Amino acid sequence: MDFSHDVDHCLKVLQGGGLILYPTDTIWGIGCDATNATAVNRIFNLKQRPEAKSMIILLADEKELMQYVAHIDLQVFDYLAKVKKPTTVIYEGAIGLADNVINADGTVAIRIVKDSFCKHLIKRLRKPIVSTSANISGDPSPAIFHDISPAIWQGVDYIVQYRQNETTAHAASSIIKWNKDGSITVIRE
Repeated sequence: MDFSHDVDHCLKVLQGGGLILYPTDTIWGIGCDATNATAVNRIFNLKQRPEAKSMIILLADEKELMQYVAHIDLQVFDYLAKVKKPTTVIYEGAIGLADNVINADGTVAIRIVKDSFCKHLIKRLRKPIVSTSANISGDPSPAIFHDISPAIWQGVDYIVQYRQNETTAHAASSIIKWNKDGSITVIRE
């Protein structure tokens, strides 16, 4: 399916500080421009989520990581090349992002997406996109589009049409923390 119509609509919404409901390489997410603190705050309000709980940022490719993380251990790229499941990495030294997507300890959770829709959207926007599960905080993460609550649909500015009819359940990403010494702490398998 061609998703150019969806990308064009998403770009207008994201550039205007709006929220989108969109498919990712894992589950459906609520997204916004990760450099726009006001838009990020709208997601916290929609999800009824405490700001102390940070959100994941999506990037289109590895080289973009250098713009948003101060010091990268290049071994992380070897690790990511070997994993099969989409994996989010928590990095220290977050830079260039809205303050409210950065943890109090200066870390940020970033996933480099393989999904073609997400890659295309991020490259066209030229900024990272927030990705947080499309649910009210505390509710189960929706495995397919039709599991998403109407409260979420009503709280976003654009709902992507692409992949809405998929019936294959998707799971959230693995999450690891990349430690200063090069070791890994698994947060979510």
